[in-house]
Amino acid sequence: MKSDLTALMQENDLDGLLVVGPGQHNPAMVYLTGGAHLTGADLIFTRDGKGLLFHGPMERDEAAKSGLETRSYSNYPLTELLKEANGDRMLAALLRYKHMFADAGLSKGRVALYGVAEMANVFPMITGLQELLPGLVFTGDLDGKIIKKSMSTKEPAEIERIRNMGKVTTGVVGQVADYLSSQRAKDGVLVKADGEPVTIGEVKGLINRWLAERGAENPEGTIFAIGRDAGVPHSSGNAGDLLRLGQTIVFDIFPCEEGGGYFYDFTRSWCLGYAPDEALKLYEQVKEVFTTLMGELKMGEDFSVYQRRTCELFEAQGHKSVLNTPETEEGYVHSVGHGLGLHIHERPFSRMVGAQDDLLIPGTVMTIEPGLYYPERGMGVRLEDTVWVRPDGVMEVLAPYPLDFVLPVKG
Repeated sequence: MKSDLTALMQENDLDGLLVVGPGQHNPAMVYLTGGAHLTGADLIFTRDGKGLLFHGPMERDEAAKSGLETRSYSNYPLTELLKEANGDRMLAALLRYKHMFADAGLSKGRVALYGVAEMANVFPMITGLQELLPGLVFTGDLDGKIIKKSMSTKEPAEIERIRNMGKVTTGVVGQVADYLSSQRAKDGVLVKADGEPVTIGEVKGLINRWLAERGAENPEGTIFAIGRDAGVPHSSGNAGDLLRLGQTIVFDIFPCEEGGGYFYDFTRSWCLGYAPDEALKLYEQVKEVFTTLMGELKMGEDFSVYQRRTCELFEAQGHKSVLNTPETEEGYVHSVGHGLGLHIHERPFSRMVGAQDDLLIPGTVMTIEPGLYYPERGMGVRLEDTVWVRPDGVMEVLAPYPLDFVLPVKG
């Protein structure tokens, strides 16, 4: 939780954080400022829990919404900085940072870097700052031990925002199901009233419209893939593909709050009209593993335990998995879930390699998403819900939705 941030900085020997970039679609900045509408800002956060937010003068009211102490860039006039830098714009920018760090009370120690910015600008800025401020050591956070660790457990207000996004998401999924079922079949293809076939591109357009009408965004797109594409986990689906009856569809939708806030992640697999025996068997096997996992989740367990368990369950059914066939592109080929919040993928992770410290503790929000994939057989199935570990240890699906496989269509 955010209240853990200063302790995590202490634990990792950090004296400050520098967060750069816009106030939206920038997880670290959104986390610490609340998502104010800032086109570009700098936040220096120190180990004593104080943050100083630097902003453009036109966005002073937006910056004030953060509740942090703010400072306008106009306090560091560019004309004076350029004069001091003999006209060198990069040096002038570095001198401004030097003054900003001084105003934040940070002249020595280790500073971790976060935010969204153009690498071509970041690299010379950081190398230049390291020379200009020799008392500071700038570092990264490859393992996500500070902000991402803090994000990995959610406060009640964050849970409610994710839950609301879940309601938005499943509401749109219901609209998609109703739309598909209201169409008719002709020669094994779903068609509209005018006889024109329904395409994946058309369905995705409706998804985006319906999300926008509910105040959500879809910045990373939607997976709505049929047939062979359903058998490759991150194939998003080809816009021109027709919706053919009896073929598996993987519908993975992961929108966020408008402005780049909290995400939701959800997957269902469908067949239109009917399900061939082979597809139905695959679905039932995934559903069996999904149901088993949901019943076995336990507070305090390491998430990687459930990745291993998923592999073992699928292998017992006769499928390959990444446990004993790491290079496999058929069967079970990915991890069983991930944390969810201001990132679509964040801690805790269910990977079986690396540090085993991603525990399912109270406040954790994570996905459970087993799947089986056979692209050469033209099919794939995945089921996914987003789960909150409640303080009482109960595992709560934040937005329940039916697990129906076959969607009826007219004709």
